[in-house]
Amino acid sequence: VLVLYLMFLNQYSCCMNVYVAFYCCTCICLRLYDVKSLRAVVNPDISKIRNIGIMAHIDAGKTTTTERMLYYSGYTRALGDVDDGDTVTDFMAQERERGITIQSAAVTFDWKTHRINLIDTPGHVDFTLEVERALRVLDGAVAVFDASAGVEAQTLTVWRQAEKHHVPCLCFLNKMDKPASIKQKLKANPVLLQIPVGSGRNFSGVVDLLTNQKMIWKPKSMRHDDGRMFESKPLDQSDEPELLQEVNEARAALIEQVADLDDEFAELLLTDFSDNFDAVPSIKLQEAVRRVTLARKGVPVLCGSSLRNKGVQPLLDAITAYLPAPNERHHDLVRWYKDDLCALAFKVLHDKQRGPLVFLRIYSGTLKPQTAVHNINRNSIERMSRLLVPFADQHVEIPSMTAGNIALTVGLKQTVTGDTIVSSKASAAAAARRAQNDGVESKKRGEHASVVLSGVEVPDPVFFCTIEPPTMAKQADLENALSCLQREDPSLKVRIDSDSGQTVLCGMGELHIEIIHDRIRREYGIETHLGPLRVAYRESILHEVSTTDTLDRTVGERRHLATVELAITPHEISTTGSSCELAFTEELGGQLSPEIKEAVENGVHSSYLQGPLLGYPLRGVSTLIKSVKMEPGTSPAMVSACVSRCMLKALRLAGGQVLEPVMSLEVTVGEERLSSVLGDLAQRRGTVRDIQSRHDDKVLLATVPLAEMMGYSTILRTLTSGNATFSLELDTYEAMNPQDQNTLIKRMAGLL
Repeated sequence: VLVLYLMFLNQYSCCMNVYVAFYCCTCICLRLYDVKSLRAVVNPDISKIRNIGIMAHIDAGKTTTTERMLYYSGYTRALGDVDDGDTVTDFMAQERERGITIQSAAVTFDWKTHRINLIDTPGHVDFTLEVERALRVLDGAVAVFDASAGVEAQTLTVWRQAEKHHVPCLCFLNKMDKPASIKQKLKANPVLLQIPVGSGRNFSGVVDLLTNQKMIWKPKSMRHDDGRMFESKPLDQSDEPELLQEVNEARAALIEQVADLDDEFAELLLTDFSDNFDAVPSIKLQEAVRRVTLARKGVPVLCGSSLRNKGVQPLLDAITAYLPAPNERHHDLVRWYKDDLCALAFKVLHDKQRGPLVFLRIYSGTLKPQTAVHNINRNSIERMSRLLVPFADQHVEIPSMTAGNIALTVGLKQTVTGDTIVSSKASAAAAARRAQNDGVESKKRGEHASVVLSGVEVPDPVFFCTIEPPTMAKQADLENALSCLQREDPSLKVRIDSDSGQTVLCGMGELHIEIIHDRIRREYGIETHLGPLRVAYRESILHEVSTTDTLDRTVGERRHLATVELAITPHEISTTGSSCELAFTEELGGQLSPEIKEAVENGVHSSYLQGPLLGYPLRGVSTLIKSVKMEPGTSPAMVSACVSRCMLKALRLAGGQVLEPVMSLEVTVGEERLSSVLGDLAQRRGTVRDIQSRHDDKVLLATVPLAEMMGYSTILRTLTSGNATFSLELDTYEAMNPQDQNTLIKRMAGLL
């Protein structure tokens, strides 16, 4: 039609018509090719879907690996580079300026016959919540390791997060690392599937131990070394004898290892291939490796060099071959909801034109735009206006999306991270009844307790500072900006100081707060002022105490009389949540009405927010409510006030202590600068746990109070002339020694 239309235009010659028509049709075809992964298979078969995440320590090569995957799958036409600031998944201005990933980005593409929903996660500890909420909804993960650094601190953290959510993993040894450190540090069984051909600058390819295929990347020229073309051929006797021997030994070890981990494969070897284990078909070995991976008994290990465009295509093949499809991850909710919609909101973004964009992982049913959905956590009905497929910062609208996929929705104005979205209140009630019939739901729990998806565990912030707008006229704009950012990032907390009335910003680290400050300036146009950074201390108690208190108040003609007896006990302190517990005696728990029980809980929990020494939140306190007595007509509010007063009395009798966050520090530095770093740590009350060797560098492992780490990056850069790197992670909360505690109390009182 376009050709005919142009042919009849009088202002062009026939030749020009044909040329323009050819050019336009070519552009249209190229555009269609650009979005073929968007349109070709909108809702693929669930067995062909892979929901995966890329996780690792900062600078290990996660984003570079993701960029290569997008390029080889045909999603992008050019190789993005972190240093050039033109990557697809690192699209924020702060990410491109700093060369790091700050927020997780979702992108969808096709690889051969499979649909891959990939999330590129940050590697910095300040943004560990981004990894946590991504792993909560993913079915598999790829852990990327840097050869020059091995298993680093944040790699251990993200690995523990994957273990917590029971996510099967693959390991990609970027830049040719060895699997020994994986076995020692991650406590995992590495199943080596490839042997590298060459190393360092001579690294040219890999040998697949399952098929004995040698894959070699031979660039035609350095300018066009995009890694798209590689040669794959079977190993033969013409290859180097050392390589042949290494491959034979490695394959024999692989077969033996898989047989130890998989009984079905061991039986196959003993019955059909007892005379010659090497004759086992590669397809049978591959099936066994997949079973081992899904059972999380072993971790397949592949190798390559993403920056040099080698080894990424076999990694994509391994993702589709070994990581699970959504229907292979067992969720009871899928059985209870049957074909009804059930989805989890795991991330929220704010768009200036479209408002809040909510990422949903669909576990069952079908999601469609222009429909009303029920938010169980908020007990509210919301209308979803549009449904999109996420492609980093670009989105494509689609008519529907089925179970197993990750969707981006427009119109859910009340939904936040961790909320469960279902088709209707009736479908949730029906799922609850099925859960009851299965004998899973406890009688003491609410109707929907067992049919609500578990949310994301948000760590407590460790740094805080005041934030002020340039003028009071901008106060409302600042409050709106902070509200939007809190909804996007649950690890960001905002509170109002009761004494000064100032707005206090609480975050996971210096970089976290710095990024938030920069986003407020760039995205919301507010030039705010930050106060000095302070450490988020906590408080606990020293002794077990039992006490009783009575509240007697007359309001008008009504008398309110309540007596509460309780006991508080110190217990183990954790780094997540408040680590404070509340319990009722068995006899009392059945006597109290729901309203009075809720009032008691509110009174106790409000007391946990402010300790007796400096007013910091409490940790490591268990409360047992022994008795609650009251006159008829006493209001729940008075009962709650009585409990709060009794708690305050008990806390003062128990004796308080200040807890400070202690960080796990890892510094990589040259041996010639090690003594300077050690001397500086000694002045910061640091405790050295270990000093390891890593190539030509030394790795210093230590624990240091967070209060002593203010501005450490600048000091370390000065001490080592910029030739050192470090990472921090919250290790525990420890009681301050009496001298430091007294100094802190005097400083907070303005005496120092």
